[in-house]
Amino acid sequence: MRASAFRTRTAVLTAAATAALALTLTACDGDDSATKSADAASTGTAQSGSATPAASANPAQDADATQDAGATETADTASTGGSGGAASSATPACTTKGLVISAETQDGPPYTHIVLTAKNTSGHSCLMPGFPEIRFLENALGAAPAVAKSKPADAVVLTAGAPAYAVVRLSDGGTDEDVRTAEDFTLTFPGGAGMATVKAPGSGGIAVDPAKWATGYWTPELRNGADEF
Repeated sequence: MRASAFRTRTAVLTAAATAALALTLTACDGDDSATKSADAASTGTAQSGSATPAASANPAQDADATQDAGATETADTASTGGSGGAASSATPACTTKGLVISAETQDGPPYTHIVLTAKNTSGHSCLMPGFPEIRFLENALGAAPAVAKSKPADAVVLTAGAPAYAVVRLSDGGTDEDVRTAEDFTLTFPGGAGMATVKAPGSGGIAVDPAKWATGYWTPELRNGADEF
């Protein structure tokens, strides 16, 4: 009886020890899985954070910098100019007081065209009016009409020192034309911008035919009037 009881007690103790060992191993596995899960979560959080830009410490300062950059770009665009450049509401009209105007014979059929050159001496940019209002002889004969097809596509803006040109037809150059001699002529700008007297090229003046004369528009480039009208 005593030997049987001893064997029974030994079996119970062995079973208890085995159960305790199993519980210990399970706990260890659980701790290891929890540690791995925590490490993975920490790594994922770090990777997610590195992909997201950091928020600005001073949003108002960033907004001011963006506004300043936009203002600079606008200013650069607005400053573009030159002869034939873009006009703005702040560009004043050219006046005869701020221009030096001269006349020369135009290449082409002899004595039928002249070129007017108006150089901006005002010291600032100005807007040239459409075409010169020219009177070669007495006022009763009227001004030389403008040729519509010579009108430039854009307004003519002259920077300081830049010239504008206008080609003027005097006659057809025919021997049977009713021409008259003009040693000078007047040029009037619209809107009260002044009037100038221009000396005709050549020592003996120019021959003009009131039935044929015409003027082109002011342009920033010299154009061949004999080919156009």
